Amino acid sequence: MDTPTTIRFAFLGALWLILCFLVVATQPFSLRVLFIIVASGIVIWVPLYKKYIKNGKRQDKR
Repeated sequence: MDTPTTIRFAFLGALWLILCFLVVATQPFSLRVLFIIVASGIVIWVPLYKKYIKNGKRQDKR
């Protein structure tokens, strides 16, 4: 990965962690809150992984 992509990952990671902290801090922890955190992580990280990590490795081998 190049530097701008790494910076984007770090920024999104920090933002996601802050938002997860706010969700946990404002509500009592339950399975619903856990589901929200896991679902949001899947929505954010899976497409980025597929675009930059998985496909990035294929392009480097060519």
